[in-house]
Amino acid sequence: MTTRPDDLIARTEQRRLACSAQLPDATRTKLGQFFTPAAAADLIVGLAEIPDKGSIRSLDAGAGTGSLTAALVARAAREAPDLKLHLTTFEVDPNVNAELAATLADCADAHPVTIDQRPDDFLAWAAEQLRTGAAPQFDLAILNPPYRKIRADSPERAVLDPIGASTTNLYTAFVLLALRLLAPGGQLVAITPRSFANGTYFQKFREELLSKAALRNLHVFDKRNIVFGDSDVLQENVVFRAVVGDPPSSVKISTSEGYTDHPISHEVPYGQVVSPSDPKSFIRITTDVAGLELAERVADLPASLADLELRVSTGRVVDFRTQNNLRAEYGVGTVPLLYPGHLRAGRISWPMATGRKPNALADNTDTAPLLLPSGAYVLVKRFSAKEEPRRVSAALLLPDDLPGTTVAIENHLNVFHANSAGIDPQVAAGLAAFLNSEPVDQFVRLFSGHTQINAGDLRSLRYPSLEQLREIGSRVGYSIKVGDVDAVVQDVVPGLYP
Repeated sequence: MTTRPDDLIARTEQRRLACSAQLPDATRTKLGQFFTPAAAADLIVGLAEIPDKGSIRSLDAGAGTGSLTAALVARAAREAPDLKLHLTTFEVDPNVNAELAATLADCADAHPVTIDQRPDDFLAWAAEQLRTGAAPQFDLAILNPPYRKIRADSPERAVLDPIGASTTNLYTAFVLLALRLLAPGGQLVAITPRSFANGTYFQKFREELLSKAALRNLHVFDKRNIVFGDSDVLQENVVFRAVVGDPPSSVKISTSEGYTDHPISHEVPYGQVVSPSDPKSFIRITTDVAGLELAERVADLPASLADLELRVSTGRVVDFRTQNNLRAEYGVGTVPLLYPGHLRAGRISWPMATGRKPNALADNTDTAPLLLPSGAYVLVKRFSAKEEPRRVSAALLLPDDLPGTTVAIENHLNVFHANSAGIDPQVAAGLAAFLNSEPVDQFVRLFSGHTQINAGDLRSLRYPSLEQLREIGSRVGYSIKVGDVDAVVQDVVPGLYP
């Protein structure tokens, strides 16, 4: 063996940078291809447990230039010189496979390995293996899977549906199929968007992941623009390790700013991360002890939305589907239309004198199913960013805020209602104040793995009792000044605060 581990990593990183610079944007979009930087690969592979001797069958699906496999080989060369590695890689891009072959040749020169380099579509190959009942083939899967939505009419869906692996994104499809190919006790270590951890879109994915394997490690990043910064990717990422088998007593959760600074870690009881009583199978990632204590306080709140006889839904108006009914200004034959831009400081500011968004919707038979009767509602913006001052932005809508007897709510807003009708105004004021409180905002920041606050996320929250919400509403009034609500909420619901 003549290639040193450091040289293996350095040469692989040079190939990654060269390929990434030459990768056309159209190809990157088509394949969802974002190569793994060397330092990130080292962090990812570092979460895996490897024995001192024996052998490991590893899978690197969507291998790119081989950064993850090179990191695994370099680690084995340093820590386990008697360990034999059977390396299987998949990379469908012919423009990258020559560089991957060079990396694998360096791997063979650095440590005892056998190599199976496949230029195949991993999803198609894996689906065929699973369809024919092939035995589990791998002990370790190391993945930086491609990221792209899967359309209902796509070739990927035609491959996935027959094996019961329907999912909405390439990254979850890669993880699911790799998981199914692992032997008992096998490990899966992957870097993916954090969005799978909660929400309704990935519920089936979470259910299969958590039924087949148990989370052992979770690593999150404080900043979104570092991990794949040289590819201009702004994404909340998580690195996780899951092991095929029964859950452990705890999960190790670590956090770092990027992938080069020293992580801070703590152990969390498994049931705090994956609650056995949660029907949505949310994965709750608390990055410190204070977060864990906050999660416990929120879980102790007395009511669910069903207990309050309230509901939350996404706004019914999808503007591009009803463009011919949009109106810039309110007038005869129209109803007020609310967008996120109409939410200002906890209340509604309508109409917008400036801006490109319309203020009204035509009132006709086509739009009738999109309307709500005038009443008191609580509106929450669906989209926010981790860097924004508040992740949860709620506003109170009262009947007198708008003219007419009906209102239209655009799809980028969530709306709390009482069976498609208004809420008691005092309860609505209390609910808006609660949602704008600091503990709720911090709780959502802990567990929300994406920039959306979906209706499903709001349904999963626990809430104060109806009496407490009414008391909060009576004391804050209808102004809902975001900076002033905490004193009242803390006084009425003291257990929510430390």
